[in-house]
Amino acid sequence: MANNQNGKMSPEERGRMGGEATAKNHDKEFYQEIGRKGGEATAESHDKDFYRKIGEKGGEARTRQRDND
Repeated sequence: MANNQNGKMSPEERGRMGGEATAKNHDKEFYQEIGRKGGEATAESHDKDFYRKIGEKGGEARTRQRDND
């Protein structure tokens, strides 16, 4: 376990351990369900412009990735 200077676990370490515990206790369907709920919540709170902008960012990143291959 990684400790910081005061002997406590770092936020990163707590997150990693929590994620590992969650993965042990839940199956694929659990993650599919929370992903679906998150997608629905995002769709309700954002418009087409939001999705256009993130699509452009993804396309730009993919282009840079291809250029470096």
